Amino acid sequence: MAPKYKLSYFDMRARAEPTRMMFAAAGIDFEDERVSFDGWPAVKPTTPMGQLPVLEVDGFKLCQSMPIARFVAKETGMAGKTNIEQAQADAFVDEIVPLLPTLYDVAIDFPTDEAKRAEQAAEFEKDMVRRLERCEKLCGSNGFLVGNSLLWCDLVLHTVGDNIENYKPGTLKSYPKLSRVMASVNANPKIAAWIAKRPDTTF
Repeated sequence: MAPKYKLSYFDMRARAEPTRMMFAAAGIDFEDERVSFDGWPAVKPTTPMGQLPVLEVDGFKLCQSMPIARFVAKETGMAGKTNIEQAQADAFVDEIVPLLPTLYDVAIDFPTDEAKRAEQAAEFEKDMVRRLERCEKLCGSNGFLVGNSLLWCDLVLHTVGDNIENYKPGTLKSYPKLSRVMASVNANPKIAAWIAKRPDTTF
């Protein structure tokens, strides 16, 4: 009997979206629970570490966004075909994911002081360029970060890249191999169907 999955996160993409996209790509049904910020104080004590996301697998609770995503990647065959591919995918994820919290800082929780805001944005963009350049250099040339098939690292890139494009449109044009990865993700029929129906939570 197939496991029953329930993914709980806020009504936003951020750290839970790669996992949602993996379920979609694999055609696996899951309960997509979206916790409101008003409802979070009541939910928080029920979570293992006082944080979201939480993934329930037949009632067993897993926590922390990247361990959850890595678990689902293994469950769906999207972790990598070999141990080398899995290590490469992990390396890309570790390089890309740190952009998310700093991106939200400059796009949403920015300081009211204009000088501090400009300084924070400049620091983010410098870090973003460094990370994207490294990923561009190491990226495969056939539309995937690693190997020749869609892996979880591609979905992490897509989630972060989507946010970057919302923040500063046209950024990824400077990174042709990463742009091809974004296009490969968008071309996946099951993911395209998910993107078309998912809630609009663009910041």
